[in-house]
Parts: sequence; C-alpha cells; structure tokens
Amino acid sequence: MKKLFGTDGIRGIANQEPITPLTAFQLGRAGAYLIRNKNNPKILVGKDTRISGDMLEAALMSGICSLGVEVLKVGIMPTPAISFLTRFFKADCGIVISASHNPFDNNGIKYFRRDGFKFSDKEEEEVEEVFFKDYTRNKWATGKEIGKISYLSNSAIQIYLEHLKKSIPSDFNLSEFKIVLDCANGATYEIATKIFNQLKAHLTVINNQPNGININLNCGSTQVEGLRREVIKQKADMGFAFDGDGDRVIAIDEKGNIVDGDQIMAVCALNLLQKDQLPHRRVVTTIMSNLGFDRLINQAGGNVIRTTVGDRYVLEAMLKSGAILGGEQSGHIIFLNYHNTGDGILTSLQLLKVIKEEEKSLSELAGVLKKYPQIMLNFPVENKTDFLYQDNVLKIIQEAEKELEGKGRIFIRPSGTEPLIRILLEGEDGARLEEIGGKFKEVFVKEKK
Repeated sequence: MKKLFGTDGIRGIANQEPITPLTAFQLGRAGAYLIRNKNNPKILVGKDTRISGDMLEAALMSGICSLGVEVLKVGIMPTPAISFLTRFFKADCGIVISASHNPFDNNGIKYFRRDGFKFSDKEEEEVEEVFFKDYTRNKWATGKEIGKISYLSNSAIQIYLEHLKKSIPSDFNLSEFKIVLDCANGATYEIATKIFNQLKAHLTVINNQPNGININLNCGSTQVEGLRREVIKQKADMGFAFDGDGDRVIAIDEKGNIVDGDQIMAVCALNLLQKDQLPHRRVVTTIMSNLGFDRLINQAGGNVIRTTVGDRYVLEAMLKSGAILGGEQSGHIIFLNYHNTGDGILTSLQLLKVIKEEEKSLSELAGVLKKYPQIMLNFPVENKTDFLYQDNVLKIIQEAEKELEGKGRIFIRPSGTEPLIRILLEGEDGARLEEIGGKFKEVFVKEKK
C-alpha cells in the first residue's frame, strides 16, 4: 500500500507535507539509491513554471548529487517532453516537478522509467521503501564522487521539437490556418509557440507570460472561455488550450464550440479506420467518456475498450490490446506510434493532420460525435471514503441509479489528486439529469454540514 504516491505521482500544497524541500531532497536520494550501481548513473529532471519549482528542483537535485548520481537538468519543459528526453539521453530515470492542471500553490513529483513510461505501482513502492526505511542513512558521496549537474535546457528544446515534427509529414505546414494557442502560463509557453511558428501558422498566443503564480489561472484546458473569446475575436480557424504541464489539450472550433478529448479521439480514430491504420480497429478510453463515442466508433466498424479513470490505465489497456490510440475526455490522449504518454502539442498536430487530409473544418469533423447530455459534479469532502457511506448519500445514489437504468448511467469516484467526490450523470434527457443533479447538491451540502 503506497503512502506517498497517489494516482499520478506525489501531489500537495508546496512547502507543506509531503511537498517540502526536505521530502524532495529525500526523494532524490531514494531515486538515486535505486540506480546508484548502474554504469555512470544519471537522472533527468524537469519542471513546469510554478514559483515553488525552483525550490523543489534545487532540493531534489541536491539529494541526487549527494549520493553520487549525475543530474541532467532540462529546466521548464512539458511533462511528455521529460518522458521522451529520459529515453533520448539514456537516463536511468526521469523526474518531473509539476501539479499539472492544479492551482499554482500545488506541486508534485513524478518518476519516469528509463524507457519513458511512468513508474508502476511496484516501482513507486520501491522508492517509498527506500524513503521510509532510510536505506540512504550514512551513505554520502564525497570528493570526486559527488554527483554533478549537466545543464541541457537549450538542446533539450530543440531535440523535443524535432521529435514532434517526426509525427507529421516532412512538408507539413499550417500556412492556411489562423490558430490561437492558450499555453496556460505553463510548461508549453515556449515550445508550443516555437513549433507552430516554424510550421508557419498565422498564430496568436495567449497566457504565455508565466510569472510563477499565474499557471492555470482562468486559462488553459480546464478553463477555456478566454480561448473561446480570442478565437471568435481573431476569426481564427481553431484554438488549442494546453494544461499547466502540457500533457492535455482541449480545442475550440471556428464557431467557438469546445472540442473535448472524446471528440478529438473520435476524429482521429475515424480517420485511421478509413485508412485501415487502426490496429485491431480498437481505441481505448475511460468510463468517463461519452456513450455517444462508443456508438460512433461501433457504427464505423471499430471497437471501444473502456478502463477506469487515469492515463496509466488507458496506457496499460493499449499495450495489452495492441491499440495505438487511447485517451480521456479531459484531453489527455496517447498516440502510441509517436509517444508513450499524453502530449497536448503532439495531439494538436495529429488533429491538424486530419483536418488537412480531409479538407474539412474542425466543427464539421467534430460534429459527427453526437454526445449524450452529461453533468459533472464535484463535491469537496474531508474523508472521500467515509462520506460515500452516509445514509442520505447512499439513498440518493440508489434512487439515481434506478431512475437512469436503461436510459443512462451514474458514475461516482473519489478524485485521485484532490479532496473531492466526482459524480458523472449521463443520459438521454438533459433536463432530467439537471433535476437529479439538484438532488445530489441538496443532499451533499446537507451531509457535509
């Protein structure tokens, strides 16, 4: 049973347990301990733009060097870039300091294996064992054995740009498109702008002035209203909103409509199905994806595999089933032919590739997915497990399940990264869903008191 790591690394308020400089220092030592006997051991470290990133980065790197392991410092880079660069530089593992789409005062620490895949539960438990049992006690490198830091930020950006370009044709350009990018004042602010400019898009970029405290602030993939307004103002063909660490993207079409992860996957899956380039005709998504997604893919002769929520579970199902496309409604989408984790910039390029091939607008392509009405509810709670067993809460859940049986569904889960209970209501009748949602709000607020 893991004590530090959650569903996506270690997360929390920066400078409070467990995201303190001391913990980061000890985690750096724990990771270094596990690879210390490799030949020329090294760990690659990157971060997003949060104000706490410098503090945690310094502590983490100090811990690594104190055990005699080299650090490859790439600075501010998207999380998917850390995954790729870990492989490219043949590091023994990679670490990213980021809290993704969460507010600026949060931060996190996440490990990647040398092959670029996220640490498994077992590997995270190994880090925790070293951490809690203090295997590194009295093990300190001295003299010439102390680890050094190699600074690779400039070369890392260019290397990752070239990797992204390999996912599109060599003559690919965007000169016919007006595009707006929302970089969430996060890790994509530099690299996304560079690649879209190099591809000759008529580009407008917003939220690309990070100051350490404005990451994800009323912007990015979880808050797209600003991007929608800018797309309409610029009369652009589309817009793309990344999250703070760049592994997600949500699009806006030329009419100002949101194009979410389900729609992006649908557009790309249909294109691959038409070209007979979708192995086993399979696409993987989670139980949160819209029921209309299954219907569309099935009608096109494809098959949908659903997993529990979380990109690691999507990836596991893809590897097991031989699928090359999978993802989540949130915009975390994996194109396994090009990368082994979600990548917002790469996803944008793949969507643009389909738009160019099919010579259709984004609204026309995304409009083929007829979505069932959905309502997402988030309720703050102190104890995510105990709360769901309150009598009034159980009663309203059972009533909703009975009412939606055969006409929709209800899905309830505790958030893996925040003190929230998340509820998805989905069905044919949107008005009825609103009524059920109102009952949930009434009961949950009452029980919380």
